[in-house]
Amino acid sequence: MNTSVNALVVPARLVHPVHIKTVELDLAALQRVAAGEVGRIASTDWHAYLDSEGIRYAENLRAEVLIREAGIDLDETIHGTAMFLGHTNPGEETDAPRHLIRLAEQLFDLPLAA
Repeated sequence: MNTSVNALVVPARLVHPVHIKTVELDLAALQRVAAGEVGRIASTDWHAYLDSEGIRYAENLRAEVLIREAGIDLDETIHGTAMFLGHTNPGEETDAPRHLIRLAEQLFDLPLAA
């Protein structure tokens, strides 16, 4: 059974806006967002799905800034689209946390949620 959640999507290309998108959580959907193999970076209440093959796609400076400002130290450059979701303790995926959306709004100076 597929589950729909509201994800914070940060495209690599600056001409594409950061936005909230309802997504189905199945492997095919995640691969479409990541444009290939799916990698993951996690924090205490959120995680980001990323393109794990990296170098084939443009650097995603906005996602890097968001991840760093949210408290995660990165050793590598982020490439391709990043999709941020929330999670609960047993591993259930949920909507992107409001605090992460607010941080993105502040960093990128644009409204994302009503």
